[in-house]
Amino acid sequence: MNKLKIFALTLAFSGFMASCKEQLDVQNPNQPSSPALKTETGLISFGEGFYITGFKDVKYYDGTPGYFWSGAIGNHELMGDVIGTDIANVFINQIGAPNQVTLDDGTILLNPNSPNKQIDFLRITANVNSTGFQNSTYYEWAYMYNLNNAANTLLANIDATTFSGEADTKKGALKAWAYWWKGYAYSRIGSMYYAGIINDKANGEVLNGTNGNYVTKEAIITEANKNLDEAYKILGGLTASGDYTATMQGLIPSFNRVGKGNVPTPAMWQRNINTLKARNILVNTPVSAMTAAQWASILTLTNTGILAADNVFTGRSNATSDFLSPTAGTVSGKTTGSNNTYKISERLIQEFKTGDLRFSNNFKQRASAYIGETSRGNAFFTRFDLVNRGAAGSEGSASVISYSNTNAGGYELYLASSYEENQLMKAEALINTGKIEDGLALVDEVRKAQGAGLAAVAGTSLTLDAAKEELRRERRIGLLFRALSFYDARRLGLLENGRKGAVALSRTGVVSKNATITYGYLDYWDVPDNEIAYNPPATGSAATKNPK
Repeated sequence: MNKLKIFALTLAFSGFMASCKEQLDVQNPNQPSSPALKTETGLISFGEGFYITGFKDVKYYDGTPGYFWSGAIGNHELMGDVIGTDIANVFINQIGAPNQVTLDDGTILLNPNSPNKQIDFLRITANVNSTGFQNSTYYEWAYMYNLNNAANTLLANIDATTFSGEADTKKGALKAWAYWWKGYAYSRIGSMYYAGIINDKANGEVLNGTNGNYVTKEAIITEANKNLDEAYKILGGLTASGDYTATMQGLIPSFNRVGKGNVPTPAMWQRNINTLKARNILVNTPVSAMTAAQWASILTLTNTGILAADNVFTGRSNATSDFLSPTAGTVSGKTTGSNNTYKISERLIQEFKTGDLRFSNNFKQRASAYIGETSRGNAFFTRFDLVNRGAAGSEGSASVISYSNTNAGGYELYLASSYEENQLMKAEALINTGKIEDGLALVDEVRKAQGAGLAAVAGTSLTLDAAKEELRRERRIGLLFRALSFYDARRLGLLENGRKGAVALSRTGVVSKNATITYGYLDYWDVPDNEIAYNPPATGSAATKNPK
């Protein structure tokens, strides 16, 4: 991590500690030898602060896209074509503008930005250190290395601290917490950037925690799994004792310990790890390149992955927006209604089958199509809005999943993996290894769990291609707003090959039902120039620029 991000941490924590100390009593990670980090309560408080270090505060910030879960993840959902925007802040409209859209009548809507390709735009205009906060590629990198550095700081202090009660249990829970979030951070870096840095040093130890040894994205994913395995091993020696539970309650803010976000037992946590490791395989391998061994690994991991009753890692808003703002802290919140930052994509709406209650429970057709500022994109036009199911009189059906609730604490944000993701990964592995009916049964299971009200597809003698299409559509719907849409577009080849049979609107609102969208997005982003400028690659480093 470079000095730029060290400064970012200083700013982040000084501001946050002044405003939200009662909710998340965090300590400054720039001082790994601070007396506060030599006490049991201080370390637990510091660990709780990961929610801010990793997801809320970095050097730069733009209030329109927002923090990590609305801004950095917004980039994923834009490129995954579940949302669109004509908002220009941090170039988000250009991040989500395809190279071209070909309508049914042959009309071609080019990306109106200059240059007309996202890849060129990123390299010429956006990913340049001098753009500062406007560099969209900076944010996920900065947040995740903040998180990694905080985890390093925690690990550097645990063994030197005296604990009361079941000391080994408390130490184990804290170490598992640190390794889990390190594995999580590296998973996100390796799944988004062409290269990364492996750093296990807390600030202030060696070169301020900085090194210029960039490694490949594959090596970063290996490092992610290494840290997840370390957490798994530690958890194997723990039980859900009173001191374990109390420590975890100290680490997870009370407003997040609701619904599926309650404290996971060590066994539940291990299953969370298995599901995340399965994701690391799936999302970083093109479907066409998946091997029998990889499908087998995914089956092994998902067979021991998250169960329906398991607690997982979630986030909630509260009235004071300590972690998430009720209306602006998530992509979901920023897509709700007719005048928000993001708009629902027509390509998402077309995934829903007739009679899917998840559609009727969450979306409504506008009185007139949203066309917006046509000079800022070519694919964000839409006829649909996302409904706030937290509004009085708009609660919808309690038996059907809700994609938006802008009341404080109303929306359950999945920070990592979920039961639905686990089952759909397992389904995909089964379908692709000759067990089509078994895989389709899991698709039906997820739809039933979310209250879709659809007829079963298992037992209907679908072909392999038809089964794959059911799975593709279900991942788009069942895992909506869980930061997986871009990964899926990438591994399915849509970034290079485009999407045919797409629903799209012209700039006057005319509907095409068989449009072709040529995305042309960069599959793995170059290392942000904000990093390179302050931390140039050392001799022998891996390439930091994607050759595409």
